[in-house]
Amino acid sequence: MPSAGLEAGSNKVDVAIDLGNPLLNRTVDGFLKIGAVGACRVAAEDAFDCLQSGSVSKHKLEKTLEKMCKEGAYWGAVAGVYVGMEYGVERVRGEYDWKNALIGGIASGALISAASNNKGNKIAKDAITGGAIATAIEFINYLT
Repeated sequence: MPSAGLEAGSNKVDVAIDLGNPLLNRTVDGFLKIGAVGACRVAAEDAFDCLQSGSVSKHKLEKTLEKMCKEGAYWGAVAGVYVGMEYGVERVRGEYDWKNALIGGIASGALISAASNNKGNKIAKDAITGGAIATAIEFINYLT
């Protein structure tokens, strides 16, 4: 179930979203967490650019907010697709191991690449990259 918390001093707020389905819960959780990371990345980059240039304007803030929304939605969608694929593979196989990450990464890489209007070899390369990254992350998680 997607959940988040915010704590300031002695005040604490916890939010939990239960969609009634583990697949949806995990997908939304991945979307929200990684989408927030994508938005924060844009905010940090643009803050750095403003500090370097020494100027801040309403136009720059509006552009930053627009980029934060786009990047957050894009990376959140990528994470949601991957988490959903990995969970689906886990349910179908009945196993929890690195192969789920590999298959989920391959399927996600291919799906996202195809949705970006790529063709043939580019889709295959993106599928291989998705599988390799997901499997590497899974192996690193096993080490810790």
